[in-house]
Amino acid sequence: MIVDAELLLNFQRCSRRAFLDVYGDSSERDATSDYLLKILQDSRSHQRSILASMNFAEPHYPKGDWQAGAKATLELMQQGVERISQGVLLAEQGGATLLSIPDLLVKQPGESIFGDWLYIPMDIKLGKRPKQEYQIIAVFHSFVLGQVQGAWAEQAWLILRERGEYPVDLWDVLPKLQEILEDCIRTIGDRQEPEVFIARNRCGLCHWFNHCYAIAKSDNHLSLLPGITPVRYTQLQEIQLTTVKALAETHPSQLEPLPGFGREHASKIVRQARSTLTNQAILIEESSDFSTQSSLSKLVGLPNRQPSSFLPTAPVELYFDIEAEPGMNLVYLHGVLVVDRIANTQVFYPFLAEAPHEEAQVWQQFLELVWQYPTAPIFHFCPFEVQTVERLAKLYRTPSDKIKPLLPRFVDLHDWVTRLVTLPVESYALKAIARWVGFEWRDPSANGAQAVFWYAQWLETGDRNFLDTILVYNEDDCRATYHVKDWLVQFLTSVYRAEFA
Repeated sequence: MIVDAELLLNFQRCSRRAFLDVYGDSSERDATSDYLLKILQDSRSHQRSILASMNFAEPHYPKGDWQAGAKATLELMQQGVERISQGVLLAEQGGATLLSIPDLLVKQPGESIFGDWLYIPMDIKLGKRPKQEYQIIAVFHSFVLGQVQGAWAEQAWLILRERGEYPVDLWDVLPKLQEILEDCIRTIGDRQEPEVFIARNRCGLCHWFNHCYAIAKSDNHLSLLPGITPVRYTQLQEIQLTTVKALAETHPSQLEPLPGFGREHASKIVRQARSTLTNQAILIEESSDFSTQSSLSKLVGLPNRQPSSFLPTAPVELYFDIEAEPGMNLVYLHGVLVVDRIANTQVFYPFLAEAPHEEAQVWQQFLELVWQYPTAPIFHFCPFEVQTVERLAKLYRTPSDKIKPLLPRFVDLHDWVTRLVTLPVESYALKAIARWVGFEWRDPSANGAQAVFWYAQWLETGDRNFLDTILVYNEDDCRATYHVKDWLVQFLTSVYRAEFA
């Protein structure tokens, strides 16, 4: 059994993913997404750009023959080569062969089996932050290297984008590495397939996602409920609450004492289970007895007040969505849907930077449009749009009289939805909510990550089809936000009428 850095990295993220990488049916793997291919390409380009300024040697060996690679690397180390790129290191641990291929091995003064020098590992990462998982892999390289050269260096290094060289404290990270390494070897060696657990923030780019999701869906697994973290799931297992039905029938007070719950999360999770079980939206209650009906007047703050008077509704409303390229720190599209309820019209305005240097121009075009409707609320979904507006205003020194009066007009619809209702959805992302209330994207596969890839392809190829696809996706995001807003007003109105009839 071979344990390499990639397997160990994936094990940190999900033990099931690592297990399936070794034993899974390759025909059940998802194709690599365009976005992930872009990340891999960007990572290789970043690595080449770093190495271009260095002199180094590389071991030569038949592809996949790790023993030959390790022998060739050892010869270079014995020669005292200053830098070795893609050196192969092998060691044994608990019945497993540890395979380490750091991006660089750099010669340093010290004592080793080679003489008065030793090597330290350096890993080149596209990321800007020294994530713990990166540090653990850097220490893994040091761990294997220490056995090869008979000596440990004091540090391992990461080379990060923009931040440059970052020293990893071996003795601080080593205990965590040893724990993860032992768990990985045991899990892979015992051939005990870990249970499915769907965590959207980790699973989205995994090539086993659809395979695992199908299992979770068929089992109606609790991890599909928003708010169920691995820690909370373990707590629920311990008290034999393992189905949506059982959770829905539980009083929140039973969950409140459990670690990771408390009163607020206990109520949210039980309410989520009830919504999912009945496939119905539930108004979030403020009453302490967790009754099935709640006083809307408490949520509104005043009795006999129509929902439209507290959720902004105006003759003209703007629906706003941004597309950005994080790697370039670029906002290349401001999409605005202008909804005129009096004239019964909907017009979409895409302010698109076809080249990165046009960012300032489209920013000004966006400002000109929103100030044509000085009293119109600007609906968006999640804080990113407002945060970006504030950042661009500082970047381009926008006059304060154009920004300060603008900011109070923004309405975060995600915040309104999550404060007022519980929905039978697997996440409170725009797509999940909008699809539940009946909206569909023209391109079902489109998403923000895919848009990043499409924009990169446009810059590389000049093919306008990529831009057109982004515009369709962005317009649909704006229309989805509009659709969700109208649904929310209608839902609250129906509850209001039922309560005050």
